Amino acid sequence: MATIKNIQPLNAEKLFDLLKTSFADYINTKLGSSLSIEYAHVYDEINVLFPEVIEGPALNITVTDEELTVTVLATGSDYKTELLEENLIGFLELQAG
Repeated sequence: MATIKNIQPLNAEKLFDLLKTSFADYINTKLGSSLSIEYAHVYDEINVLFPEVIEGPALNITVTDEELTVTVLATGSDYKTELLEENLIGFLELQAG
């Protein structure tokens, strides 16, 4: 679990829109890949899914006025989620900081 200070502050709706429009380009550029990414948003929770490599939600972002908390949901996955988590945290730090 990682916590990022929400300095901007971003609300869940705005962050959801930023993820949909910018995160795929960000992570694919960093990794030199072409990952397909899906998102699910309910209230202040956003799930990030990488359906080509992990079944079900891989990461969760909890949004509050003070912070963004990233939690790994795909702990039993064969795919190493650390790299995906690292890049999501980097993206969030750019957006919230």
